Formats: sequence, C-alpha cells, structure tokens
Amino acid sequence: MPVGEIVDGRPAIRPGRVALDGRFVRLVPLGPEHADDIFAATDGAGRPDVWTYMHGGPYARAEDLRAALIEKAAADDAVFHALVDPASGRALGYQSLMRIDLPNRVVEVGNVLYSPALQRSAAATEAQALYARHVFDDLGFRRYEWKCNALNSPSRAAALRLGFAYEGTFRSHMIVKGRTRDTAWFAMTDADWPARRAAFERWLAAENFDALGRQRAPLAALRDGG
Repeated sequence: MPVGEIVDGRPAIRPGRVALDGRFVRLVPLGPEHADDIFAATDGAGRPDVWTYMHGGPYARAEDLRAALIEKAAADDAVFHALVDPASGRALGYQSLMRIDLPNRVVEVGNVLYSPALQRSAAATEAQALYARHVFDDLGFRRYEWKCNALNSPSRAAALRLGFAYEGTFRSHMIVKGRTRDTAWFAMTDADWPARRAAFERWLAAENFDALGRQRAPLAALRDGG
C-alpha cells in the first residue's frame, strides 16, 4: 500500500518573543505599551470595520484594547508581535504565530490586525515575509497555514498574493461573535518556500520601487517568473 515519504523526526523550534527587523517595518513582541498607538491607528471606536473578522473588538477605549493586549502577550499557545513603523516608532497593528504544532512542524499566522495605514502597504507585505522566513529558515517548520473567514475576500486575496495555496473551506467551522463562520484554509510548505523567499526578496528590493514608493513589478509576477 502506498505511504508517505519518511520525514526527519526532529521537532520545530518553538517561536519566541524576539524582534524581527525589516526595511519597512519592525516586528516586536506585543505588549500593553502598544495599545494607545494601535487604538489611534485604527481610529479608535470610529472604524469598527477594522475588527469585523477579528475574534475581539471593536474596543470603545484604549484601556479596553490594552487589557486585550495584556491577555495576548501572556498567551502560551501563540506569540504576538506588534508591527512598528521604523520611522515614527508607532505600532500600527499586530499579528501572531498560533496553533503551534512542534512535532508535526506546523504553525499558522493569524489574529492579524492591520490598521488602514498598513493595509496594502510595503510594510504589510514585509511583515508577512519576515514571519515566513522566520518560520521556515529559523524555526524549521514544514507547513505554514493561513486561515480566514470564507467571506473575508481581502484576506483570501492577500493569502493568494503572498503565495499561500487554497486548500478548501471548512463549513460551519466556528461561531464568532454569535455568527457562523465557514473557514477558508491556505498553506505553503517548506517545498514551496525557496521560490516564495526569492519572490519576496525581489519584490522588497529597493530597485522594485520608484521614487514615489510605488512597486514596479507585482509580487505574483515575480513569483511566477515575470
């Protein structure tokens, strides 16, 4: 009977609260000190749409967000990072490595909150590239997952643009904020990673941006050999 290939049995390394530095963004361990910046970056309670597909929020006060960040920073099943603008030092969002399965070397990027200033930015792409490089090159994971509400079309488009492959939809997977959620699953593997890494490096290179900071070649084109 057919069986899978034999795999090196070493476990992955558990993600830690380390900083990851890029040109457009710094990823630093998330803490309550980032609450005021993130609250302001999401326009406080004025932009509830930012929180539509998140498990928490929107928050009426920065103090409420701060309490949530304290819980996230203390989580033992996920590692959260604030996304900090290197120029201003302000936190503009956060993301996490979660559902950490060391024996099977599987991890998920999730709980991603990007303020309007981060959305569709070079910093957002670089934040994902830094995570992927950390997951595969530093920590030795085999599989890197992205999951989102199946109705969240921007998240689905982002996953495909970043090089995750769509693997299917789990129907009635969760109840979030009192509503049913079908979950779309995406993933990339260590076999995919060399080509994804090369595309990220080419896209993030200084020569791929014009004097106004606009991309010259899209990420997907670079990944597909354009």
